[in-house]
Amino acid sequence: MAIEKKLAADTNGELREMIDAWATAVRAKEIESVMSHYLSDVLAFDVVGPLEYKGTDMLRQRLTAWFSSFFGPFGFEISNLEVEAGDYLAFCHSLNRVIGVKNDGEMVNMCWRATLCCRKIEGRWKITHSHTSVPFDPETGIASLDLEP
Repeated sequence: MAIEKKLAADTNGELREMIDAWATAVRAKEIESVMSHYLSDVLAFDVVGPLEYKGTDMLRQRLTAWFSSFFGPFGFEISNLEVEAGDYLAFCHSLNRVIGVKNDGEMVNMCWRATLCCRKIEGRWKITHSHTSVPFDPETGIASLDLEP
């Protein structure tokens, strides 16, 4: 039992390190470093359309557009990160926040929910699916962008 707990702790630590490296690359807007954490057949559901982004080419275009929509650097935080992992599959969920100034001068301070599904391939954890979402007001249909953890 002690060995199983140690393996689980090691696996969770590996995943947390990968997510931390991914988040550091996002903050730096280093697109190739960000993309290195995804499997080539990644499927991503984002807070903006289209309904899905299939593969790294499509995801790279989306992330490049997102990064370039900010004037200068921006803040990117991950909080409440939970990791559940087996030997080769894992899922993680968190609350994320971006803070920055858009190219049009609009200040953004937005939180969203995120889930990452990961697979261990040749000893490295890679993101195979990501899902981000924001709650909305069912009466108005407007996204609730001002919520905080």
